[in-house]
Amino acid sequence: MFDDHEIHVYVPPGWPVTVRPPGAEGWQRTATAFLLECCPPEYRSYPVLLRHPQLLARFASEFVAGQLAATQRNLAGLRTNMSQLLPPPTVDAAVAVLHAEQARLVRVQRACNLVEAALRGGAFRSKL
Repeated sequence: MFDDHEIHVYVPPGWPVTVRPPGAEGWQRTATAFLLECCPPEYRSYPVLLRHPQLLARFASEFVAGQLAATQRNLAGLRTNMSQLLPPPTVDAAVAVLHAEQARLVRVQRACNLVEAALRGGAFRSKL
């Protein structure tokens, strides 16, 4: 998405593609935009979160963790709660949806955690 010739900084697997590498011009702006996408839309109306990306990163990480926990709880009880109400193929389809959402949220949580670490001054090194 960004010009590879502009800056050569290692970012680990799971780094969000919409966020410029740490140290690149405007990287915190792209990090803030990514983090806001991970949060409820109302978070955009709180100036303190917009002024302090580290704080926004913490809020985003916690929010995504909550979504992941809710998805896991829903998955754990779905067959028990819905098997008497819905036909088995529908329950199976719902389980597939929750598995897909769980996988997506794990990726988003990793990305949020990486961005948060970078905003706190962490540097990433290739393990080759």
